[in-house]
Amino acid sequence: MKLRTPGRRSSGLRRLMVFCALIGVLIGGYLAYLRYIPNGDRLVPDYGFEYPLVYKGKVLDAGARKEGEELKLPLDALQEVLGAEAPIRYEAESGSIILTTADKVLYMKTDALTATVNSKPFDLTIAAESDDGRVYLPLTPLTELFGLQAEQAEGDAGIVTLFQPGQAIQRGRLPAAEGAVIRSGPTIRATISEQVESGGEVRIWGEEDGWYLVQGPQGYVGYASKSDIVLGDVEKVSEPKRDEPFIAWKVIGSKINLAWEAVYQVAPNPADIGPLPGVNVVSPTWFELKDGKGAIRSKADNNYVAWAQNRNMQVWALFSNGFDPDRTTEALDDYGTRFRMIQQLLSLAKMYKLQGINIDFENVYMKDKANLVQFVREITPLAHDQNLVVSIDVTPKSSSEMWSAFLDREALGRTVDFMVIMAYDEYWASSPTSGPVASLPWVERSVKRILEEDNVPPRKLVLGVPLYTRIWTEKKGPDGKVQVSSKAVGMEAIEELIAERKLRPVYQKETGQHYVEYVENGALNRIWIENETSMKARAELVKKYGLGGIASWQRTFQKPEIWQTIRDTLNLRP
Repeated sequence: MKLRTPGRRSSGLRRLMVFCALIGVLIGGYLAYLRYIPNGDRLVPDYGFEYPLVYKGKVLDAGARKEGEELKLPLDALQEVLGAEAPIRYEAESGSIILTTADKVLYMKTDALTATVNSKPFDLTIAAESDDGRVYLPLTPLTELFGLQAEQAEGDAGIVTLFQPGQAIQRGRLPAAEGAVIRSGPTIRATISEQVESGGEVRIWGEEDGWYLVQGPQGYVGYASKSDIVLGDVEKVSEPKRDEPFIAWKVIGSKINLAWEAVYQVAPNPADIGPLPGVNVVSPTWFELKDGKGAIRSKADNNYVAWAQNRNMQVWALFSNGFDPDRTTEALDDYGTRFRMIQQLLSLAKMYKLQGINIDFENVYMKDKANLVQFVREITPLAHDQNLVVSIDVTPKSSSEMWSAFLDREALGRTVDFMVIMAYDEYWASSPTSGPVASLPWVERSVKRILEEDNVPPRKLVLGVPLYTRIWTEKKGPDGKVQVSSKAVGMEAIEELIAERKLRPVYQKETGQHYVEYVENGALNRIWIENETSMKARAELVKKYGLGGIASWQRTFQKPEIWQTIRDTLNLRP
């Protein structure tokens, strides 16, 4: 057996230690190289399009097209830039494209050089097109309506940058003699996307860990060290000239006090109406959608218009869908039928010298939610051109799809001049239980939800109130269960009934109304009364929330004194 000497053992250990130290030095050197030695490789980004699109430092998932010197932009990219609710509508079946703003409606078709703005000719030099499932719109009308601007960068990359009107963009300058590089990531080891010469400028879109997210002169997006850039001027994108905004209510300091006039088979005789103190708008139910092709049935009456306007009342004729959901779907689904409705309404308004249109669409399928918004977006600018006020009636918010959920109150509120909340039928005609038509707490909650959840400006919201109540009859059926029925009755009829039966109404604080009940033929009859007390409380809500006014359904349910109550409450100063 041989024994190893201590010298040999220590020599091997030293060699191992030297080797490990050498490995450590190499690794450390490599890590230092990764950290401190810049990557000099250049890798030009390939964005996958002939004319890539950039917006706010983000490369979009679609590219532009070019025809001659003019650009066409893809619709899906525009919706990303302008927002998901972008007012651009494309209808594939007809090739129709509709762009809307607060004061303009632009209509064009794919593969056509003819277009209209507010029904007047608008010349295009290149046409919109549809190709392989993607729609491209010419830039010119987008600039005309939305102020959208595009800039194609220098160089061969063809990169197009999009700008919104009024957008503020920080610019940066590269003062160093050697200029600077734009890298693919916020690290010196990232590859170089673009070299910017000394004195060159970049747009700054953001910052991250000591680096700016920038866009260079050739349009490439990447990162530049903050130490290489001196902040320069803020670039401001110009805004298009806009027409003076339409002023819907010119009676300064006065609230809207509207009375609906229900017109059924026979037109009301103005001579029989009597005074309506304080009422400054009447809305007769004159126009109704006749069929799915967009035809409109009219019951308009020149005598009624003359009567109203001789009393300084505006006439906002009501346009209803007839509460027929299938007819409504067909009429709203296509630009041609929507435009046919609009043309007829505007012609009728001109013929009868109206001041407004009140839209009342009820019992509508959820699938038509966006179509109704589109119709309102298309009619409003054209109505304003004719100096017409546009209002729409909405129900309080509920889970009922066809009576409430189909209404996009936020989108509608951005477009119309006024939104009338029909704050009645808390307990409706066929309700299985008895209750008030519109208790005060329920009305207030309904108002607050639309103001807070749908961002409708208070000045646009008009409170709809009932001039009717219901007599509820509760009677036990053969099975022992209580059967409930009701009938709508006007104010004067209720007062007569109370006087005849010598009833004594009691005020209910929880409903904000007077209540009375009586027994007849073995059945309990219950009434939550509409009178000066309930109407005054609702008019106070108009003042409390700064609403645009009040609207009463409908005039013939009145008692004459109620108009004075509404007027005095609305006009009373604190």
